[in-house]
Amino acid sequence: MKLGIALFCAASFLNMFSPNMAVFLLFRVLQGAGAAMVFATNTAILVDVYPAEKRGSVMGIAVAAVFTGSAMGPVIGGLITHAFGWRNIFLFITAFSMIAFVTALIKLPNDSAAGKKEKINTASIVLFVLSLGLFMYGLATLKQNLMSYFAFAAGVLLIIVFVRHETRTEVPVVEVRLFRNREFTFANLAALFNFMAVFAVIYLMSIYLQLARGFSADYAGIIMIAQPVVQAVLSPFAGRLADKRSPSVIASIGMGCCTAALFMFIFINETTPVIYIIAGLLVTGLGIALFSSPNSSRIMGSVANKDYGVASSIMSTARIVGQGIGMALLTIIINAVIGNVPIAEVAPALIVRNIQITFPIFTAICAAGIVFSLMHRKGGGADKGVTIAPEGL
Repeated sequence: MKLGIALFCAASFLNMFSPNMAVFLLFRVLQGAGAAMVFATNTAILVDVYPAEKRGSVMGIAVAAVFTGSAMGPVIGGLITHAFGWRNIFLFITAFSMIAFVTALIKLPNDSAAGKKEKINTASIVLFVLSLGLFMYGLATLKQNLMSYFAFAAGVLLIIVFVRHETRTEVPVVEVRLFRNREFTFANLAALFNFMAVFAVIYLMSIYLQLARGFSADYAGIIMIAQPVVQAVLSPFAGRLADKRSPSVIASIGMGCCTAALFMFIFINETTPVIYIIAGLLVTGLGIALFSSPNSSRIMGSVANKDYGVASSIMSTARIVGQGIGMALLTIIINAVIGNVPIAEVAPALIVRNIQITFPIFTAICAAGIVFSLMHRKGGGADKGVTIAPEGL
């Protein structure tokens, strides 16, 4: 985790001096690598140092911190860009990353000596990166050119090859054996579907409010901040509730709220009252708050202690892949409805039309996620705060 923060901090600092887009993207890739190291380990560290009966509360606080950052980031970034230019955003990021790094050095235990050195499986890493990269690129660019279809097909094929490779190698990057555990598998599928469905809401609402309704960026931002604020405020409560009640049931209620909110957005048009839009965003925030920390608690409670790190990384991957697929689906719909036209030049009616096509699809995806969220062990150990080993082991 410390290495990840350091890499993220260094890449952020170097991005201030990017001379062109190629160098900028290179440093962004390094930022992503550093962030991946943090996301893949922070949950495992939290779960490892707190007792099982407090797992939900801890996850709720962690999720609230994420949502608070999500709410503050765009607002602060917009102010910095407006006043000082975009490069200074990375100066701000570097400063906070340095604070995080120093805090990690002081507060986090240094357990490298106690840990057993593992071999690096280069073949697994290459297969994983290539399979997901080609799959996501192909999906996001479908219908743009013939190569997109080849990339998508190659990605699907390599994912199959990767899974087969992981079941046979001695040092897997992804512990495929964990997916024999129904609790772990269905909770991760629920997370995948949830983030696939709701991640694009803020992006779509931003376009709608500014281009279809003509609101200023500041006013649109004030409206949209309703969602992450609700998420940040209610996530700790949802986490504590998950310590006392079934996490799968609470998460399923959250998925139901998200589905209801996405259904509300289907009926948006060029004259929809702002209060209706805010209500939809508030219900979305409520749904995500009720889903995220209980579902994370459920995932981490379904594996043995030695698998916390792997489970945390798989959970992060499910979230990121879900977000990526959601944005790829949105891109496909935008290309089909609007075409290859600068978004600022699109007629308001087409933006509304895009929304009325997109949200029924995302509503259906979120509704399917409820099914996965409801699938859990009868008398499941994870729901009672007891760590259970994967099935079949």
